[in-house]
Formats: sequence, C-alpha cells, structure tokens
Amino acid sequence: MSEKKAYSEAVTTGMYDKSTGLLGKYDNIRRFWEDQITASFLRKALNQMMDRKKQALDRVRILDMGCGSGDAYDLIMGIATKDPGIYDYITSAITPENLQQYVGVDINENLLKQAETYYGDNPKMRFVRGNLCGSLPEEIKKTRPFDLYFSSYGTLSHFHDKENTALIADICRHAASGALFVGDWLGRYSYEWQDLWHHPAAEEYFMDYRISYIYSREERDQVDIAAFPLRITTRDEILKLVEAAAREAGVEIKPLQFYDRSILVGRHLDTADYNSQGLDLRYQINSLFEAYVRTDLESIKVDYIPRAGFDPLNNFFEMFYMSCNALIDYTITLLSAYNFEKNTLTADPEIQPYYPEPLKRAMQTMRRVIEGVGWLKYGDVRANVIEPQLAYCLRELEMLLQPGTGMGHSLTGIFQIIK
Repeated sequence: MSEKKAYSEAVTTGMYDKSTGLLGKYDNIRRFWEDQITASFLRKALNQMMDRKKQALDRVRILDMGCGSGDAYDLIMGIATKDPGIYDYITSAITPENLQQYVGVDINENLLKQAETYYGDNPKMRFVRGNLCGSLPEEIKKTRPFDLYFSSYGTLSHFHDKENTALIADICRHAASGALFVGDWLGRYSYEWQDLWHHPAAEEYFMDYRISYIYSREERDQVDIAAFPLRITTRDEILKLVEAAAREAGVEIKPLQFYDRSILVGRHLDTADYNSQGLDLRYQINSLFEAYVRTDLESIKVDYIPRAGFDPLNNFFEMFYMSCNALIDYTITLLSAYNFEKNTLTADPEIQPYYPEPLKRAMQTMRRVIEGVGWLKYGDVRANVIEPQLAYCLRELEMLLQPGTGMGHSLTGIFQIIK
C-alpha cells in the first residue's frame, strides 16, 4: 500500500522523531501552533465532558484513530482548562489520575513501534494495529465505549465518503450517549494546493499526496517520494456524510465546532507541489519560536496570488494575508522605532479604525510587548520574547479570522453523539 510505504520511509529519515525544531514532522509550528489551535477549539467540549465524568465518578477513555506515534496523547493531555493568567497554575482538563485508558489504533507497524518506544512504559496506554477503513477494528468493538473518539492530521482523508460514513456509524453504535467524536480531513481550499481548486466541490476528489516536506528542497529532487491518495473536502461535504452516518446508526450527531488548521503555515506551502508559488514560509515562521534565532520578518510576509474564477476564496485569502502582513509591518516599525538607550518608542505607527478587531488587538499586544520588554539587557529579547509573541499573535489571527469551511491544511469537526 502506497501510504504505508510513504509513512515508513518518513520514519526512517528521523524527521518523524519528537520535537525536531525547525524541520520535521514535530517542528515548532506543529507543537506551538497547530496542536495549540486544536487544543483551543477542543477545550470547551473537553471541559464539559470531564464535568460529566466527574459527576458520574468515572474516568475518561480515549480512542486515538490513526494514532501514528501516539500523537494525540500529549496533545489531549496537555489541553488546559482555560487560558491561564500570569499567576494561575493551570492543570490539564484531563489529568493522569482522571484517565482510565488511551488506546491508539494505526495500520502502520513502524509508527506503532515508535509509539511503543515513546509510551510503552505507561500502563494506561495501549496500541492496536488495525484498519479503520469502513469500521472500527473488531478488537476495539469488544472493549468498553470510549468518551472521546479522536482523529487528527487528515486521518479520515484516507477513506472514501461511504467508508467514512460506515466508520462514523460504527463509532456511534459503539459509543455511549454524550461521547465526543473529532474528525479531521484535509481542507479542499488550502492555498497550499491552489492548483487543485478547480475540481468541483460536488465531486469526491482525492489528491496525490507526497510527504515531501520532510526533505530539503535540494533533497526533494534526488529522492523518490511515494505518493498516495488523500481526500480534500469542505464543511458541507462533511456534514452530509455525518448526517448519513447518524441515519445509519439511528442516533443524533450534533456538530459543536468546525475549524480550519494551518491556513498560514500549511506544510506544503514550502514544497510548491500543489501551488507553483512556493512561499518558503514554514521554516521562517518556525524560527520565530526558536530560542536565540532571529528571523528576517520581511521574509514571512505573503504576496498572495489570486486565482481567476474564485472570487469568494480570493477575497478571504486577501483579507487574511493582508491582515498578517499588516501585523508584521507594524511589528517591524515598532522594532525600528524603539530607542534602546532611552527605552522609548520614537514613532507611533497608526492602527486604522477599519482593521478587523482581531488585527487591532494583535497590534496593541505587540506594542505592549515591545514597550514592556525592549529595555531588557540580558538574553536576546527579540529572539526569545518578541518573536515568539509575534508568532502567537499570527496564530490568533488564524484562529479568529478563519471561516472553518476548508481553507486550511486540515478541516476538523467536533461532534457529540446523542442516543
């Protein structure tokens, strides 16, 4: 199977190792941007679920579908109950004491071996080799119901719609009333694959996906990179198949939230595999998070190239990228206007009243940060404080300006199963 070969090859490169920084699967953006966006959108539903479990004197059970190397465990267990203030000591929504069991399912034995290496000593974690195409594995069906049926990073894009409908119906039959289902597909209209926008949204469409992002540009031309089909989709398409699954299982599936993940920093913006522009953006934004590394801020501005015939999409991306660029320009102006000797700003860049409110707040945040820490003499305050905060502000723009309809690398739906 082509995807099995591709993921196995990726593991052998070392770029699927945890915490790889500027490059690799678990780069800074994955850990400090993408996973944090998922955590933010999932928090409310997770808190409500945990309240119900505590009232019932019960602990939570998690099924990670397409778990890879146990990816969802750290993500889910790291979700805080709220955004903490500077004084707060915030515990996770799910603490180790409140977890009864995490079960990860994946078809790739190499990834499961890696998961066992990372988590094999944890008695509450178990990994099962199984195929999710069209149903839950029999071994999973024989277990107690789970409280959270979780998928991430395009897992459900491996399957046709009828297979996803059957899988979701199977989840509904297995789950208890009130359980959460998190489904993740590749978004149909990411700027990463603008060259594919012309395929009709009324038709089920699979792209030839290449894990080329783990290689440098020079290496990509010298390595035989396997490709495999992945479904790209929209919110409306997901709602149709979820409704079909609900009818098949005889339950109600209540949509709680949709969100686009990785609009600004999708992995394939750099590869130019599906958009000939090739922005070289992810590495630069990764460096915003990197300690003692200064970033050329001009290099993270996006010159969006519209595609004729897609006015609604162009209008969104123009607004989004221009908002990001305006925040970057504002930050550059503040940095250039800061007098390090007098600890004052020598210029007062204007925040236009017609800017979107999230952009205004992000600009005000950057001003307060630079004014508040610019005087620090120890450590590299720009690299270690100001640039990470700029990254967080850009991440906030992605969260608050997005439509949740399929504009990012992934489109995720959070649902509650009601029986």
